[in-house]
Amino acid sequence: MRADAALAGIPVLMLSARKLDADRATALRLGANDYVVKPFGFRELTARIRAVSRRALTRTGEGSPTKIGTLEIDQRTRRAILGDEELQLTPKEFDLLALLASDIGAVMGRSQIMDEVWDQHWYGPTKTLDVHIASLRKKLGDPAWIETVRGVGFRLVDPT
Repeated sequence: MRADAALAGIPVLMLSARKLDADRATALRLGANDYVVKPFGFRELTARIRAVSRRALTRTGEGSPTKIGTLEIDQRTRRAILGDEELQLTPKEFDLLALLASDIGAVMGRSQIMDEVWDQHWYGPTKTLDVHIASLRKKLGDPAWIETVRGVGFRLVDPT
């Protein structure tokens, strides 16, 4: 199952109608990270995908802190440090900053941010994103950390 070394870090979630313990054990022994038996609920599947992804990030070291200029974001400990000072962020502010830091300099679209930080099924106003961006800019001490790309979304950049 994991013959290609380039694919070794990619999590594998097996979906099957086979319920026997022997089938589960075989799948896990061959390299699956998790095994879900049909029928399953969408919420369970989503939670399992997130859990497998989280474990894979921690195991491969990709969860190590992201640094941009004097800003360091550590998703594993959920800490953001600017210079020598830890930023006091709400959970949503941290998730938003971590998402923007996941691809520094790249533009993240509003809908992508809403889907990943809030929820794909968020029905509230998207104005909440603007409020959180404004709050993050204030806490970062310089609005230039987060650039607005008009009509598209936002990107995280080093203001220096």
